[in-house]
Amino acid sequence: MKNFPNAFVIILAVIVFSWALTFIIPQGIYDREINAATGLEEVVNNSYKVIEGENLSVFDLLLAIPRGIIGRADIIVLILLLGGCFYVIEKTGALSQGLAKLVALLKGRELLALIIVSAFFTAGGATIGLQEEVIALTPMLLLFGRSLGYNTYTTLYMSYGSSVLGSSFSPSNPFAVMIAQKVAGLPLLSGSGLRLIFLGIAFTIWILFIIRYSRKNPIAIVASDLNEKISNRSKIILILLALTFGAVTYGLLSHGWGFEELAACFFALGILAGLIGKLGTNQTGEAYVAGFKEMIFASVIIGLANSITIVLEQGLIIDSIVYGLFGPLKNIQPTFSAVLMMLSHMVLHLPIPSYSGQAILTMPILVPLSDLIGLSRQTCVLAYQYGAVMADLIVPTNGTLMAVLAISGISYNKWLKFAVKPMILMMILAAISIIFAVTTGYQ
Repeated sequence: MKNFPNAFVIILAVIVFSWALTFIIPQGIYDREINAATGLEEVVNNSYKVIEGENLSVFDLLLAIPRGIIGRADIIVLILLLGGCFYVIEKTGALSQGLAKLVALLKGRELLALIIVSAFFTAGGATIGLQEEVIALTPMLLLFGRSLGYNTYTTLYMSYGSSVLGSSFSPSNPFAVMIAQKVAGLPLLSGSGLRLIFLGIAFTIWILFIIRYSRKNPIAIVASDLNEKISNRSKIILILLALTFGAVTYGLLSHGWGFEELAACFFALGILAGLIGKLGTNQTGEAYVAGFKEMIFASVIIGLANSITIVLEQGLIIDSIVYGLFGPLKNIQPTFSAVLMMLSHMVLHLPIPSYSGQAILTMPILVPLSDLIGLSRQTCVLAYQYGAVMADLIVPTNGTLMAVLAISGISYNKWLKFAVKPMILMMILAAISIIFAVTTGYQ
């Protein structure tokens, strides 16, 4: 379809559709309370009730747009400052020189590069839930991929796609597994053995799929000066870049850093890179502004995606959707119930694109349900993480996905057509994992 709507139009259409649903789906809410053990606000099981509230007006719908953008200010700031930082580094010439050197080292080893990059992003997803950060890296990754003869789809799959894979099959994703286990009353990082095994299997299948696709769809390698030498200034900038990545990873894992700390580190890196690269204060500032411009569209998409949840919450139908999806599962045999739980989480991820928020909303409801039907709480968490997180690969309400596609110049319909096959493979594997967990009494 030549005139398929772009990311901006798709997100706006979903916002309007969500508003329309508030007039169709019955309004209802669960009671909520603060869990003294976890400190999290959770829904009270079996407390759902139908209510009659005021319908959202057209003006309420319009207000959801700026409120959605404001609500994601932290990630938007990170994307802007990351984009500005990398644009400054690119202007110094350090990025092109380093890339040329890396391509020269990998000449004839393009397959090895694909595996290494995929493994890096899978590890990032598994350890720190890496996803949003990929947005600002996308322009550089696309250039790197073309330099090795990989098209845009291959590059996105070994970067963003791999980060989603790692986040979904992770034994330790702090925004999915650890939050869900905390709400479910399970020891943190418990049950990691099975998760690690299936993460390894998933990564193997993933890599084989990408390799097969890349061999069928090669592109001409973008010419670059492989003999270009890296200046001493560029070496310093690249070393600082590596140290910054190391520092933020340590901060995320050991000190609970968030988007603000990451943004501060990369902002400082950009300033230092500009001064070391002899851009001067004015040119460094101009490069930052140019980088901001490159990331504005992606940032707005992130904010607009958040508006969808705001509309559904203010329209008082989020809880009704959860009740409708998970209520019938109590009447189904445990094995089928667990698999359907995973699929229900995938559907629920469409109106709730935050999988950490999805865990806090659904786990208090599903844990008692799991206890009732004889399903272990660990399996309940497994069904959630596979369904909710892996859905990030295809749901159009996921701002990160839509931002990455916008930067890459890929329409959503083309991406969906490409992503469906590996997505199905991963869901089949996830279903096998869940069935195995139920059969073995996974705890």
